[in-house]
Amino acid sequence: MPPRETATVRQQRVGAELRKLRERSGLNSREASELLSVNAARISSIEAGRFGVSADRVRMFAHSYGCSDDPYIEALAAMTAGRTRNWWDEYRETLPAGLLDLAELEHHATAIRTAQVAHVPGLFQTVDYARLIFRQSIPKLSPPEIEYRVTHRIKRQGILFATNPTPYTAIIHEAALRMRFGGRDVTREQLEHIVEMSERDHVTVLVIPYDAGVFPGAGQSVLYAEGPVPPLDAVQLDAEHGSVFLHADLQLEKYRTFMTRFEAVALKETPSRDLIREIINAL
Repeated sequence: MPPRETATVRQQRVGAELRKLRERSGLNSREASELLSVNAARISSIEAGRFGVSADRVRMFAHSYGCSDDPYIEALAAMTAGRTRNWWDEYRETLPAGLLDLAELEHHATAIRTAQVAHVPGLFQTVDYARLIFRQSIPKLSPPEIEYRVTHRIKRQGILFATNPTPYTAIIHEAALRMRFGGRDVTREQLEHIVEMSERDHVTVLVIPYDAGVFPGAGQSVLYAEGPVPPLDAVQLDAEHGSVFLHADLQLEKYRTFMTRFEAVALKETPSRDLIREIINAL
């Protein structure tokens, strides 16, 4: 396959997993090159996501590196399927690559969990709420740039309305629910939308009340996307400079624990929904 000018996070993940398998086998690039009869420079390019790799070659690499986890190998091979144009590709010239990678990550996830302290999760945001968020961007965005980001965010929500929707758990701190972004009317519409979404079978909304006190990760928003097998899970963090994607084994273990603890301090589903309605009634 030809080299790629820019590799998506998903493409980079395939390469990173192959590198992980090679390193676990104790082989350096030169030794792997001799074992696989593949140029060492090509192996490095594949591991960096600059060159595509076929499903059969993924299987060959994995077995040659001594991996016997067939479900993992097949899930990794499936990630090499030829790229087809998806809805987020229409934004490739207008939005940062990280936003497109996030849409791709969500599209392929088998389940998603997110934890938010200050903002309503993007997959729940109404048009007016999202527009207000993007108006606060630094550096300031132009009106067209804001609208591109708003429409992209709303289209991401399609995974929750698909024929086979993605299971989604949103853990939201009470602070995010009480932020009056845009005033009473925008806030009311946003909260009512969250209540409506929480009543869908595949959506779980859990609220951390103020009186829960201190909890881990209070200053961080996290999106945990489950892959077809646990080793292919991924974490996305929001930062001022853009999205950060994590998938190292220890990172995944840390954020699995993080999400479990975050959920443990939240109210259950029905009390969470009752608290949101209480906030609505107080507006």
